[in-house]
Amino acid sequence: MELNREHFRAIIFHNFRRGLSRQECFDELNSLYSDKAPSYSTVKNWYNEFNRGRCSIQDESRAGRPKSVVVPEKINAVRELIKQDRHVTYREIEASLDISMTSINKILHEHLSVKKICSRWIPHNLTNAQKKARVDWCKEMLEKYIQGTSKAVYNIYTGDESWIYAYEPETKQQSTVWVFQDEAKPTKVVRGRSTSKQMIACFFGINGHVATVALEQRWTVNSEWYTTICLPEVIGEIRKKQKNRRIILHHDNASSHTSTQTKAFLTERKIELMERLSFQEKRKSRLGIDVFSEDVRDLTQNFNTMPESWLK
Repeated sequence: MELNREHFRAIIFHNFRRGLSRQECFDELNSLYSDKAPSYSTVKNWYNEFNRGRCSIQDESRAGRPKSVVVPEKINAVRELIKQDRHVTYREIEASLDISMTSINKILHEHLSVKKICSRWIPHNLTNAQKKARVDWCKEMLEKYIQGTSKAVYNIYTGDESWIYAYEPETKQQSTVWVFQDEAKPTKVVRGRSTSKQMIACFFGINGHVATVALEQRWTVNSEWYTTICLPEVIGEIRKKQKNRRIILHHDNASSHTSTQTKAFLTERKIELMERLSFQEKRKSRLGIDVFSEDVRDLTQNFNTMPESWLK
């Protein structure tokens, strides 16, 4: 039979009652049990306890945290903290509820089944009707262009104007939120407002970025700027290698895009227009939306270098 701590304590107590000294007790234990015997400091401490009148060899109860804090009350408290603040951290939970990191981890993942994920950036918060209209339009375009295998997709160029705002974007860690198992993945609108901003027009094709044109000392896009500065630069870039290249332009129905001056310019340059959604909001082709969003965000991060870098 292997001796445990309480067995050795009983032997030390017996030797104490026999009148052996601390050293004699230690030597006897060491000769009988070798490396399994308790240390001299342990023998000394228990002799001191017995001298003070202690008779029990059991561990005394200690004040402090209970052995387990994973109880319904704590689980509910953690749930409420998450509902109040989806960005709450382990340290904030620990400070608020006075429970260990290990217990917090167990509550979050084993009892609440939550996980922390990044919010997905979206261009706009849309209604269900707007979402349906976009899906229907995308299906029509996929059918028209044979699921993207038509050669005509190489002639489609998507363009739009956008304000670029100067702001400190959240890091990936800062944008993470707690999500319960039965909840949808979180989203947030891409753009954050600020006082410093610049209007730019970006154009993209199936192979990526074509041109970016900044509005110098302008606050709004008008037909004059669109037809004398913006579109000539874009068309010149597209037709740089092939003068008569076919161009199917996809832009929204802003007033500068649908004006008589713009229509005449497009007709003169033999530019075709892609069908648009019927309601009046900014729209981007499914063929170009992902590339557009990513490049605009990249440009936003390089805001301090504008406009020289955009005009190269």
